[in-house]
Amino acid sequence: MERNTPMWIAIGVLFLATLFLTYEASSITGNAISAANTNARTIDTTGWTANEVMNYEMHGTIPARIQGGSSRGSAGSGMVGGC
Repeated sequence: MERNTPMWIAIGVLFLATLFLTYEASSITGNAISAANTNARTIDTTGWTANEVMNYEMHGTIPARIQGGSSRGSAGSGMVGGC
């Protein structure tokens, strides 16, 4: 029985950690969108097409006409790792 005690302590600690992290994850996901909008700088998307807004929301790309003249050429689409 003496050899099993450390194993049961480790299982108990892992179980409590799992419960705690599950609770934290469930409380974060509900507020993630509102927290992201209040903490981050927001970009005014008025005047953008629906496709430009969708690309910004999904991929984080800003249209080239909004960025102004880019010295990087056509390769500088603002998307990291883009095709």
